[in-house]
Amino acid sequence: MEHADGTETSDPEASTGSDRDPGPDSADGRDDAPRPEGPPRTMLGAREELTPMLSQYLDLCEAHPDAVVMFQVGDFYEAFCEAAEEVARVCEVTLTKREDSTGTYPMAGIPIDNAASYLEALLDAGYRVAIADQVEEASEASGLVDRAVTQVITPGTVVDEELLSGATATYLGAVAGSGEETALATVDVSTGECQVTSGTERRMSEELDRLAPAELLRAPDAPDFELGFETMATDADPGTFEADAARETLSAYVAAPDSVVGSEAELRAVGGLLDYAEYTQGDDGPLEYVSRVRRYDPERSLQLDATAIRSLELFESRSPRSGDTLVEVLDETACALGRRRLASWLRRPSVDEGEIRRRHDAVAELLDRPMARETVREHLSEVYDLERLVSRVSRERANARDLRALKNTLDAVPEVKAALSEVESDPLRDLRDSLDELADVRELVGEAIRPDPPQEITEGGVVREGFDDELDEVRATEREGREWVSALEERERERTGIDSLDVGYTQVHGYYIEVTNPNLDRVPDDYTRRQTLKNSERFYTPELKRREDEILSASERADALEYEVFAEVRADVAEEVERLQTLADSLATLDVLTTFAAVAAANGYVRPEMGADSVEIEAGRHPVVERTRSEFVPNPAEFSAGHVAVITGPNMSGKSTYMRQVALIAVLAQAGSFVPARAARLPILDRIFTRVGASDDIAGGQSTFMREMAELTDILHNATEDSLVLLDEVGRGTSTTDGLAIARATTEFVHDEVGATTLFATHYHDLTELVEDLPDAFNLHFTVEKAEGEDGNPDVTFLHRVADGASSSSYGVEVAELAGVPPAVVERAREYVRESGAIPADANGGEGPDEAEMRTSSDDAPAGESDTSADAQAPTNGRASEGTLAAYVDGIESDEGAEGTTTTGAEADVLAELRELDVAQTTPLEALNALDDLKQRLDERDRNRD
Repeated sequence: MEHADGTETSDPEASTGSDRDPGPDSADGRDDAPRPEGPPRTMLGAREELTPMLSQYLDLCEAHPDAVVMFQVGDFYEAFCEAAEEVARVCEVTLTKREDSTGTYPMAGIPIDNAASYLEALLDAGYRVAIADQVEEASEASGLVDRAVTQVITPGTVVDEELLSGATATYLGAVAGSGEETALATVDVSTGECQVTSGTERRMSEELDRLAPAELLRAPDAPDFELGFETMATDADPGTFEADAARETLSAYVAAPDSVVGSEAELRAVGGLLDYAEYTQGDDGPLEYVSRVRRYDPERSLQLDATAIRSLELFESRSPRSGDTLVEVLDETACALGRRRLASWLRRPSVDEGEIRRRHDAVAELLDRPMARETVREHLSEVYDLERLVSRVSRERANARDLRALKNTLDAVPEVKAALSEVESDPLRDLRDSLDELADVRELVGEAIRPDPPQEITEGGVVREGFDDELDEVRATEREGREWVSALEERERERTGIDSLDVGYTQVHGYYIEVTNPNLDRVPDDYTRRQTLKNSERFYTPELKRREDEILSASERADALEYEVFAEVRADVAEEVERLQTLADSLATLDVLTTFAAVAAANGYVRPEMGADSVEIEAGRHPVVERTRSEFVPNPAEFSAGHVAVITGPNMSGKSTYMRQVALIAVLAQAGSFVPARAARLPILDRIFTRVGASDDIAGGQSTFMREMAELTDILHNATEDSLVLLDEVGRGTSTTDGLAIARATTEFVHDEVGATTLFATHYHDLTELVEDLPDAFNLHFTVEKAEGEDGNPDVTFLHRVADGASSSSYGVEVAELAGVPPAVVERAREYVRESGAIPADANGGEGPDEAEMRTSSDDAPAGESDTSADAQAPTNGRASEGTLAAYVDGIESDEGAEGTTTTGAEADVLAELRELDVAQTTPLEALNALDDLKQRLDERDRNRD
């Protein structure tokens, strides 16, 4: 396609066929290779000879050196030179070229009307994109159309609906300060939510992991955090983080900047953050919809670090299956406002007992009023994303359809209030009273904007008739002219006697009267020829020409005037930003509370009693697992504050499920939800720590054991007597002796020094003996039903029931059999266990001493579910008796002179290596590898004999 200024536009649907994939850090993998961001080298070398349009493009590239500039040319956004090559590759569009007197320049474009998917591809590839729009009409330009960057799109500053998720907030973050005074500020540019906090570097690192901003700015003095999530690191202007500059920026948002921040570090973080947000939105002044900058204290919520959030599967499943998360179970919200609020409450459950009780009071009444609850939910489903609508209105980017969506949302508010007319609880009455109907805004939009307006706001058809007198008058002139033209054809047919005469219109030639060639002799004298066609001629008359001028003038005037009227209406709506945001806040809260009530009604959740001194749960259930399994066995939990429960039992019996369900019940309760149990009395927890499962961090240089110890270190340093600690198989990643020592010392330290309520699942059965020395420790185990099978081996059924006392066996071989391990391997494993002394040879698979048990899976899976994690594939944490293995070797040697037996040199070598094997310092995996090697050598001996 060729534009008016001579530029060719590429076909966005065609592929470049390029095999290069250098990534955003280098155009072709070399450090000195041309990059797609910044000014193209070829254009810099020919600056004086460039055409005006390319010179304008170069200027914009120089002004935005860290972004790929997409330059509007007609209906496309174009990139040139190195940027074009990368856009073509990433977006899979055709790479074309532009030729002029100064040379040939690669070019690639994306359609403006369908730009979102292409922009998303560029963001995913790690680029910032500067959108350079035409800021004046081509018809009004005297020469080159003026263009300016109107928006810099980055992962943390996207505002387009097609690039956003309605369920989650997209944060831009900024960090300033270090040490004890490290500050973190975040803003959701799409909604205007802006918050700031501060604390130690460690605490701010936790906040970063919890919020996971899509883009992160660092002040010059900010720490270089090791982040557990992907983000775009941005080097913002250091000057914007200076205290005076930050105070000036913040003063445009709040009258007294120092009143909303607690330290200079917070001031600098939020000031630098907002300055960058303004820059990306192309605004010279403040973002008016960022009307509430708030300081918060992380201690005011239940602390869940990134490890706990992942381990408890609040938002993402640890298994390949999708949907098995807490938020998926709870998300019955009716609108996007509620979905984001639900995620926020789960990420930051409250520690304010009064606030928790208020939420429970509201859920209780909504549970008891099903008709009111469902009516509210029905009308909330008609609510659009009010927060993001308001931000578009404030930024003057809302179109007529956005304003109608706003009106439809406001239409639902009186219905919601009516449904809550009889509520009695204070929180629901307060919510009802806070629902501002904004009747003035609803009436304004309803009177001004047509019910089904077009997408474009500059082409007419937006403002309702009767709203603006001047616009109505201009439209009447246009309408009368068109009606006169419509009647012209019939009048001229009668006047000329030419039945085939037609009246039409083209954008190039205007209105015309068309007469076929055979009838040209009957054309009146007042007809003036306008255009000659193959079989006809087109004419106009003086009156038609005059009417045409009136119609076109009126049409252009109507479109321009209509846009002015629309802009005035939008500006009037923007004046009510704070009222609209307050309404959005109330609707979001109401949506979550009605959702909690709906989920409680559907799943049999009960109201927990909060503020207890201990955890007391009757018939508790895992909220996710019970939804994904046909049967689920409820279990009680009763832990006094500071007690340590040592939990043993077979793999797959449900230990990890049990621990997680206790933690999830606490999370739900403090978020304001009812809980899956028959009854529950719970304390207000300050933190939940989890050491449940682990994996290697090869890139970071950490093994599974190192990751395990790092997580354990965080727990032991930061847990308090008000915390809940979940420990699963501590010490499993090292030798049996070291692992047991670490597990025992950890249990003693948590019991004696920390005082946190702790659930410790382990296969170290020696650990169960600690209850004799620690007064606040006790044993729990998961029960197994065992019977003798037809083959003489034990037939094991896992009951998934928790009981007092310690388990006597891990049933590792039986778990292997249930998992589908070949029968030959299972039977051979049983032989090894019998031969080692763990099971007597004549016991038909009976249970042996605990200290000889071997473990074959590292991590309990939920009830009825096998664990497929990487760690679960390797045997860990087994305990084999060094004495029994040595006795076994001695027994073999003692048979050397028996009748019919001989010991070869190979056998002697194997026996010698077995005797030298230090079992106490060998992990089960290393032991099995050693046994496998010895077995292969004996097999090789047998093959040589054959």
